[in-house]
Amino acid sequence: MQSPLITLNNGIQIPQLGLGVFEEDFDISKTKDAVLYALKAGYRHIDTAAIYRNEEEVGKALKETDVPRHEIFITTKVWDTNQGYDKALKAYDASLKALKVDYIDLYLIHWPVKAHRKDTWRALEKIYEEGRVKAIGVSNYLVPHLKELETYANIIPAVNQIEHTPFCNMSDTAAYCKEIGTALESYAPLVRGLKRDHPTLVSVAKKYGKSTFQVLIRWALDQEIITIPKSSSPNRIKDNYEALSFRLDQEDLKKMSTLHEGTRVASDPMTYL
Repeated sequence: MQSPLITLNNGIQIPQLGLGVFEEDFDISKTKDAVLYALKAGYRHIDTAAIYRNEEEVGKALKETDVPRHEIFITTKVWDTNQGYDKALKAYDASLKALKVDYIDLYLIHWPVKAHRKDTWRALEKIYEEGRVKAIGVSNYLVPHLKELETYANIIPAVNQIEHTPFCNMSDTAAYCKEIGTALESYAPLVRGLKRDHPTLVSVAKKYGKSTFQVLIRWALDQEIITIPKSSSPNRIKDNYEALSFRLDQEDLKKMSTLHEGTRVASDPMTYL
């Protein structure tokens, strides 16, 4: 069972279901084994970031796995303190070195830092135009940030990675991304376990014989959203991947889409205006 592929606006394909390797209490030493297990389970998309401090561990897994590099989609991100034109260029080189790869598949601006986002995007465009990265995009950009980006960007972001769940339903940003041709990617799709026992999720999960975590992942997948549930647990990694084995019907998809209550597990990007 392999993840469906989403074709980005430059023709590059990204596996729709990936493994995230960020956790506030994530033991960095577990990263390599988590990635290796995920690749063995069928994942072909790994999402990391410079601020997670585990790019080197991801790189070790890439060296040890039997899966060819060209079959694995690697995303990483430039952190806030490394934004700006020259600093972002250096940050990309540092990520390449840490990951021990010749190229990164997708490079994102991690947060829309107001003072630097224009120059940072210019740096990403330069890296892309030089053929050193397969695709570039943004993270935590809501509609105002995307509209600002349009005023100076020569390249439309291939991906916008945001917190987008039934409980933090950023439908306006999702619609705008679709309008401009930017693929939407959701992080923290499991809401860090906070909604594990929500009655609606429990009811839907029971109907399909799945877990509430699996139906949360499926909610994203059924809307053609890329998603990256995080875990270092082999059992959880496997269970998350099993979300590929079923689909929600339209009634349940709509039911889950009415659960918005503004629950966030990360910062509000609107504070970056």
